Amino acid sequence: MAILKTEIDVKDFVRGCTFMGTGGGGPQQVGQRYLLEKIREGKSISWVDPNSIPDDALTCVPMFMGSIAPAVPETKIKMQERGLVDVVIDRELVIAVEEMKNYLGVDKFDAIVPFELGGINTPAPVDAAVHLDIPVVDGDYCGRALPEMCQATTVLYGYKLEPVVSVDRWGNVLTINKAVNNAMVEALGKSASTTAFVIVGQCAMVLKGSEMKKAIIPGTLTKCFEIGKCIREAREQGKNPVREVVNNFDGHLLFEGVVTDKTWEDRDGYLFGYTTIKGERDYANDTYKIWYKNENHITWLNGELDVLSPDLIIVVDSTTGEPITNTDLVEGMDISVIGMRCDDQYRTPEGIDLVGPKHYGFDIEFTPIEDVLTSRKR
Repeated sequence: MAILKTEIDVKDFVRGCTFMGTGGGGPQQVGQRYLLEKIREGKSISWVDPNSIPDDALTCVPMFMGSIAPAVPETKIKMQERGLVDVVIDRELVIAVEEMKNYLGVDKFDAIVPFELGGINTPAPVDAAVHLDIPVVDGDYCGRALPEMCQATTVLYGYKLEPVVSVDRWGNVLTINKAVNNAMVEALGKSASTTAFVIVGQCAMVLKGSEMKKAIIPGTLTKCFEIGKCIREAREQGKNPVREVVNNFDGHLLFEGVVTDKTWEDRDGYLFGYTTIKGERDYANDTYKIWYKNENHITWLNGELDVLSPDLIIVVDSTTGEPITNTDLVEGMDISVIGMRCDDQYRTPEGIDLVGPKHYGFDIEFTPIEDVLTSRKR
């Protein structure tokens, strides 16, 4: 178990969360601000082993939902037309947990579980746990960031997503009591975000401790902290941070180069697009292309399929090793693409159906990253 005591600790942790966010997971600036405020208030931040949570405990998942697309002027005009001007809530997740508690008629939740890994969707639940004085477990339900609530490991065990409580910064509160299927839970949840033109705070996946322990991917918060620390220390020691994080965390350097084109659209509450990269250094004669839906999911090397979701595709600055979200990625950046193996739960046929290329509408069979890289060497 890690304990964050200093501002450097917080920055390391959020950096690692953003790294594991695979291009999504929300803006790390917000996640960092939340936790830095807690440190400056004299509080320490920690998490607990999932196995320490009693089987009959009540757990919940506070998270943000919505598009990570860059803001455009037209959106501000639409906000004003709906009277969405004054921000009245800063910590939406805290309110969402409280609203869920009231909705269920329970006195308290015994533990908080992050939905995924990312620059806001991990630090913000941790912040909510500290704020509410509830333990947060060292683990999550994705092992990365994913665009849809219905892609969590909990779905693989048949656990319900609803009820879902949504809270936005304007003060609107909505509850999804029952939905006909998980796809509708996702669609209804996203509608709260698209209607309010902002990411919304939600509370969902209320599970007993015994259920949580079946679905959880354990140890991921500690891993994020260690990754962020590795990147910072490599820079301080004059080492190559990209090589260091690859070597120390079972990663693979997939590509290096300069972003030559980025196309994107904000549609249905998601950021869709392609990133094209012209190779540099060892990849000087090559090109790489990434398709993303919030997060990176499909890649092509010189027009041939390369690493695919559910395996992780991570973009970082080639010099600093700092992870870059698809919101912040722009043409001209010198980047490195890193691949990692996904959690075993997503290597099952059910997991691949949930997160693999066909889920996103591509008629592509999933090939594990280890097999892709073996084929590259032939």
